Amino acid sequence: EFDYYVFILYFQVLKAEYFSPWRGEQQMYKLDIGWPKTPEHFTGQTFCVAVDSLHGLVYVGQRGDNVPKVLVFSEEGYFLHAWNDTVEMPHGIFVWNTAIGSSVWITDVGTGKYGHTVKQYSPLGKLLQVLGTPGNAGSSLIPLQFDQPAEIFVEETGEIYVVDGDGGMNNRLLKLSDDYKEIWLTGTNGSGIGQFKIPHSVTVDAFGRVWVADRGNKRIQVFDKATGEWLGSWSGCFSEDGPYSVRFSADYKYLIVAQLNINRLAILAAPPVGSIGDCVMVHSVQLADETKPHLVDVDMRSGAIYVAEIGAQQVQKYVPL
Repeated sequence: EFDYYVFILYFQVLKAEYFSPWRGEQQMYKLDIGWPKTPEHFTGQTFCVAVDSLHGLVYVGQRGDNVPKVLVFSEEGYFLHAWNDTVEMPHGIFVWNTAIGSSVWITDVGTGKYGHTVKQYSPLGKLLQVLGTPGNAGSSLIPLQFDQPAEIFVEETGEIYVVDGDGGMNNRLLKLSDDYKEIWLTGTNGSGIGQFKIPHSVTVDAFGRVWVADRGNKRIQVFDKATGEWLGSWSGCFSEDGPYSVRFSADYKYLIVAQLNINRLAILAAPPVGSIGDCVMVHSVQLADETKPHLVDVDMRSGAIYVAEIGAQQVQKYVPL
């Protein structure tokens, strides 16, 4: 009898998670219902997630009063530890691996004494570096003066890309050298070419291009990583809801995009070198109502997608089939 109920539950999960609007379409991902092992560690609103593919770790940033702001899990789903120092309101999180070690970068959109900053931590939560002036919202005139910086992406070389901001006065994409000097800066508030309304997520592909989720304008914009030159934009896939996150699949063939208001992961065909064209949606994963997927990350070794869900207050793991 117990097995029967398990079967019914499993069938309902299957039906809810994998129902596809296209009949006969090949499913690309399935929910790992065993991740994490102890979901009760999610005690706040889970805004962001970052995978350390090299060491098999998953970092989760959450918000709330008296909750640990950063949780660390193994890729198998075991809770390892948490830390809380000097993080006020985490928005984006990114793990940077080098030959000599790894570190965790967090964008903090808080308005208190730690906010408006981009911070680098050791894997155990020791503060290593602060970019921006803590507690001070900045103007777009000064490169390292942030106003609610939304997300960061760091290349192996140490070069840094920041989208700033999450609804503040700045609407820009900034590239920094490994010693935190401005290489280029682009973007103002607006809907024209190269302008932004809430640039919310940023990633870099294997072909020298920077991809930005221009959330308020319901489009993705693409730039040359060396020069900051605008290369194109995608808006065709986002009439229902703007893109909240941009991450590539492990093979760089697809772009994984979260759409918070329609509770969906869109999987788009990534163009090879050359023209950006317009977007082609090859698959989608429909999440449960009110899940509100905010930001995602991809394990570049296993291909698994981790989704930070504000509504459901959890992170879910989807594994490629």
